[in-house]
Amino acid sequence: MDIHLISNELKLGNDGIWYSIDTQNISYPVDGHNECLLIEEKSFWFKHRNNCILSVIKNYPPKDNGTIFDIGGGNGFVSSMLAASGFDVALVEPGRVGALNARRRGLNTVICSSLNTAQFKSHSLSAIGLFDVVEHIEDDLSFLESIKELTKKEGRLYITVPAYPLLWSEEDIFAGHFRRYILKRICAVIKHAGFEVEYATYFFRFLPIPIAFLRTIPYRMGLSRAEKKSVEASNHHVIQNKVITNILSSLFDSEIENLRKNKSMAFGGSCLIVAKVP
Repeated sequence: MDIHLISNELKLGNDGIWYSIDTQNISYPVDGHNECLLIEEKSFWFKHRNNCILSVIKNYPPKDNGTIFDIGGGNGFVSSMLAASGFDVALVEPGRVGALNARRRGLNTVICSSLNTAQFKSHSLSAIGLFDVVEHIEDDLSFLESIKELTKKEGRLYITVPAYPLLWSEEDIFAGHFRRYILKRICAVIKHAGFEVEYATYFFRFLPIPIAFLRTIPYRMGLSRAEKKSVEASNHHVIQNKVITNILSSLFDSEIENLRKNKSMAFGGSCLIVAKVP
């Protein structure tokens, strides 16, 4: 891919990463990328999200096998999976730590920039992924309108976001979230931004109840924990009990099967949406 076809404001660094001239602050924890890096490879959550994303993108691939721009893609965990599955991927990550981690993962095209500072040309991107990104944006509608302006006609948009405002907890605040969504609400925002929703579903069907008991209820009772530990985060992502692992495996297989068959699920801890520019 010729970067200069999509932007004139990116310069290639000695580390093989494209950098924007300007920088922009984002709503994301300073140590977030390295903390995620510690758990991504062994996390049931990250692995299943990857499998769900891949299943849906196979059903709704980019037009003409175009490049998927993984905006706010962090350490490149999703991008590297898509690349390994045969898709052309470009990671766009404003945090230098995340961009460096993604480059070390072997991604060929890594752009260290926010969407604004990259200065992508209008209608130049064939497909865009926003995987747990929109909840970090205060004005989600304006952000998605800017995404639409960058996307080619019939270009696709892939989105995941955390589900249910009722599940709001300290973890959302710590992660830099502005909101959680019901599926109907995020679809409405996407449509208002000018996209046509092609497919929408919940996934992680087992998660809302554990989130409610382990996070939301303690938060609402004022049992707040000021400090966050990487070890604690890892414990929430790694299941060592074989019985629970087997149960989760069965649940995950069922969800993947639904996604492969293009079936929508009515309940879950996350939302997944595919849309396109009409």
